[in-house]
Amino acid sequence: MVDLKKYAYLDVKLSDGRLQFGEGLVPIEPACRYLDDARYAFLEANAVGFSELYYMYRDVARNEDRVALAALGLRYDITVIMPGLIGREYNKTVGHYHPVKRGTPYTYPEVYEVLHGEATYLLQRPGAKAGTVEEALVMVAQVGDKVVIPPDFGHITINAKSCPLVMANWVAAEFSSVYGEIKELQGGAYYLVVQDGAPVWVPNPNYAELPEQKISEPRDYPEFGMFSNQPMYKMIFESPEKLRFLTHPESVVW
Repeated sequence: MVDLKKYAYLDVKLSDGRLQFGEGLVPIEPACRYLDDARYAFLEANAVGFSELYYMYRDVARNEDRVALAALGLRYDITVIMPGLIGREYNKTVGHYHPVKRGTPYTYPEVYEVLHGEATYLLQRPGAKAGTVEEALVMVAQVGDKVVIPPDFGHITINAKSCPLVMANWVAAEFSSVYGEIKELQGGAYYLVVQDGAPVWVPNPNYAELPEQKISEPRDYPEFGMFSNQPMYKMIFESPEKLRFLTHPESVVW
């Protein structure tokens, strides 16, 4: 059993790939992403793999914090991505884009925090023409690291390690994922596969144009009050104004 409280701040533990909720938390039944529903996102749609890819625990919060969360218009989720391969590709989320905030030109941003394991994030910004990507970023994040998904980017999270990946995220409560071209083009711009025992990126041939990937290192976000190894859940009562960018992306110069 893995105690996640140090980084999650909440009394949450990981046991056999599932979360256990402790003091002050109502147990949440996760939504499960099954392989049979996610095959469209993988390099080999008919590849052999395990059936339950990842678990999504949505709207996790202490009971005493729910009024504050509602006032802020935010939702805190925790996702557990199991280790392993689907064919020769590492397990991952299916990926999505974000909806546009009404009355603005911006899509909603999002922020992730790794609670256990290691996360490989693929961020992609679509081009002006259908089936193209203008920018592709790769970021490998460790426990305690934060990763902000800026407006206009879609993203996929990959578990290329041998232990479960647990990550939390803050997002606007009215947020709803947009699968769009990522679903239509059989996944993200690149696939991460194992080759000679090591991870290798393979371009998705269904995209008309792809840029070279850029490697980006995790960093602190002082402008948003987010620092490595400081639990971002605490921000809702220590510095809630710093989370405003999630519901008001138009207030930030991106």
